[in-house]
Amino acid sequence: MLRNAVLVACCAVVALGSIPLQAAEKIPSYIAAAVADPGRPAEDKERDANRKPAETVLFAGVKPGSTVVELVPGHGYFTRILSKVVGPKGHVYAVSPPRRPTAPADSPDPAAATTALASDPAYSNIVVQVAPLASLTVSEPADIVFTAQNYHDVHNVPNIDIAAFNKSVFEALKPGGVYIVVDHAAAAGSASRDTSTLHRIDPAAVKSEVLAAGFVFAGESKVLVNAQDDHSAKVFDPAIRGKTDQFIFKFRKPKPKSTK
Repeated sequence: MLRNAVLVACCAVVALGSIPLQAAEKIPSYIAAAVADPGRPAEDKERDANRKPAETVLFAGVKPGSTVVELVPGHGYFTRILSKVVGPKGHVYAVSPPRRPTAPADSPDPAAATTALASDPAYSNIVVQVAPLASLTVSEPADIVFTAQNYHDVHNVPNIDIAAFNKSVFEALKPGGVYIVVDHAAAAGSASRDTSTLHRIDPAAVKSEVLAAGFVFAGESKVLVNAQDDHSAKVFDPAIRGKTDQFIFKFRKPKPKSTK
């Protein structure tokens, strides 16, 4: 029995080969298993060393039974992992914006990848929603609203009201729920200047905007910090792609104060 337990533990560490041993030992088994999910595409697993999904999901506080809203899930890199972590008693609402009216007819459907994923019985706890980001609505209050490498693009939506967007995230959460923002860092003091050019945003600007919606700052993770990135290159530049300096912020919706 002991031998089998050791073997299982070793397999989990091997599956998270991009994580240093000391960090891997702190990753709960349900997150380790989700990252090791054989249903994840090979190209996703190849990105794990840079994206550090286990540490990111752990910092976010996602657990079995959680209700998670993922904003702009793209091809589902985190969606699969979140689905496996929350398990059969949890839900993942994958919210994608509709195709822009001005987009070419042959442009990809933003929700196509997650729609296909949700049709797979192995990920049956995923619910796909197509809705404008400016008016986020969910069918049940969420424990976590999560968005990775997308907050800067919200600024690029025509006529978007950032304050209203963040307020809608606030309203979508349970009291005590958390809002996780992962994004590419821009130069200090640049605010939202580089959102449509370099696809980066000043972390201080994100913090200011989100706090204005009523959130409190609950911490940050530095697992994606890269001091070698000088914030001057577009995130798609081959010299820096996949290795940009990124921040992970956690904001919390305050619980109502007791009247007792």
